[in-house]
Amino acid sequence: MWEYPGFDPVALQLGPLAIRWYGLTYLVGIGGAWWLARRRADQPGAVVTGPQVDDLVFYIALGVILGGRLGYMLLYGFDQLLANPLNLLRIWEGGMSFHGGLLGVILACILYARKIGAHFMDLTDFIAPMVPVGLGAGRIGNFINGELWGKPTDGPFGMLVRTAGLPPESAWNVEGICRQFNVVPCEIRLYPTQLLEAALEGVALFTILWLFSSRRRPRFAVSGLFLLCYGVFRFGVEFLRLPDAHLGYLAFGWLTMGQVLTLPMVLGGIALLAYAYRNGGQPAGQRA
Repeated sequence: MWEYPGFDPVALQLGPLAIRWYGLTYLVGIGGAWWLARRRADQPGAVVTGPQVDDLVFYIALGVILGGRLGYMLLYGFDQLLANPLNLLRIWEGGMSFHGGLLGVILACILYARKIGAHFMDLTDFIAPMVPVGLGAGRIGNFINGELWGKPTDGPFGMLVRTAGLPPESAWNVEGICRQFNVVPCEIRLYPTQLLEAALEGVALFTILWLFSSRRRPRFAVSGLFLLCYGVFRFGVEFLRLPDAHLGYLAFGWLTMGQVLTLPMVLGGIALLAYAYRNGGQPAGQRA
């Protein structure tokens, strides 16, 4: 039987400064994406040069952090935002929305494409294979924080989670689940959907996109495949995840906010792929 080890969310305490694992996973994700982008920029026909990658990653990192946090507070934590607007700044406690971060990345790409005179979709096709590195790292951060658990299960894939001995920041997430299902004492087996998402949105999605983009593809194709695969993976995992307690299921006793926000990604991905390969597809643009 798996048992949640109960990580301390703080990796290193330096006096009043707490360095948290959640923040470190974001650094790993951004650093890994930067390294891979640098490798791709050295290949013939890349839309950006190596030095331009450094600026692009800075733009994207800001888009991810600002868009992800603002999106989370507006979509999932609006009551907390109204109660205390400073909650918007408490990124170290977790709470980032992928869909908000995606909009932030899109805006960053629009601004940077305009700056260097590149086609916006050439930039998104270029960065799409690197995005899963950050997604996978972020899901590991969720697991360390003890948040975003799946539903209770008696099956072999359930992980036993005990609040006894957990740091308070991790325990309150599980305590809420125990109250919801009337489990006393608070020892419950849950799907570790954070790890499942790390495997699908991180490892599997990276492998698919990296191999697909290793050959030159029509403009829109890589971005379309990213939207399609991520959307399918996320939509499926939502069936195992517990919805946010203050939102619950939106309809049919199973539809979650994550699925509502993800379905347009699936449809958009299909549309982009169809457009990319219409009449044989239009080649991606060259470096500015």
